[in-house]
Amino acid sequence: TELKINDQSPHCSKHVLPAVLSLFDGISCGQIALQRAGIKVNEYYASEIDKHAIKVAVNNYPNTKQIGSVTEVKAIDLPKIELLMGGSPCQGFSFSGKQLNFDDPRSKLFFEFVRLKEECEPKWFLLENVVMKKEYEQVITKALGVEPIRINSALVSAQNRERLYWTNIPNVTQPNDKGINLVDILEDDEMIAPSAIRGRKLNKATILGRRLNDKGKRDDYNKDVPITQCLEVRATNRNKSNCLTTVAKDNVLTTMEIGRHPDAFKNKLPFRYYTTKEYCRLQTIPENYFEGLVSENQLRKMIGNGWTPDVIAHILSFMPQ
Repeated sequence: TELKINDQSPHCSKHVLPAVLSLFDGISCGQIALQRAGIKVNEYYASEIDKHAIKVAVNNYPNTKQIGSVTEVKAIDLPKIELLMGGSPCQGFSFSGKQLNFDDPRSKLFFEFVRLKEECEPKWFLLENVVMKKEYEQVITKALGVEPIRINSALVSAQNRERLYWTNIPNVTQPNDKGINLVDILEDDEMIAPSAIRGRKLNKATILGRRLNDKGKRDDYNKDVPITQCLEVRATNRNKSNCLTTVAKDNVLTTMEIGRHPDAFKNKLPFRYYTTKEYCRLQTIPENYFEGLVSENQLRKMIGNGWTPDVIAHILSFMPQ
């Protein structure tokens, strides 16, 4: 079923926020969440620099006040901010990255969130980031003065996406499990391709560069062994997609059996990427949100960088009147 942009959370009565400041706003998943939580916003200020993300946000929310780079935002130029929220870039913290933590210039932008929290003195704040090493998590916790809440988007969607949420909104609980499985959001649950095995259901998979020796075993540190792109189908957690990222081959669907299958591209193995609708359903974004606005590659990148609006709406729904 198509997700509607005006769906509302049952936890929260409608009320009004005079002004919201969203840092690293991206495609404005925060505004989707606010609507779903039944919260009206008089003025929504968005700090974002990606022109494609801004295009999508403004197309869906024409009244968004785009204010540019977070490094140039000053509280003196803004009205009283009731809610400050944002998901600062995570590349320096992600376990799939290089683990540069606060040495990564993108992850350093977290301190811009801290600066604006101190300058704006919002009544409420919400920061999202990836699950990271405890030592980095504690730096953020100390700076914001609250412990994070760990929520997996799998509770509200078919995507396995664990994230940390630091907020002073009180009494936030875990969302109820909606029981949505991967098969529930697929447009086609069988491969539509000549090389597919008809009637065989799709498995989720990942395409990874591996160094495999002549016995087919991983030999990742042997630079004499060439890298081959392997289609890997795992036996665990098959009812949910992998976490959506900015890289398309991190999430594919295939009719291949569980195991590692070398030379995915060279051997033209049967697999496909998620469709636009499936990407949106996995991230609980309205299916028509990107219609005719951006390319498939840009769409995947923006969704991979984005929030799961249904999780954010759940958190915001605990905001007292």
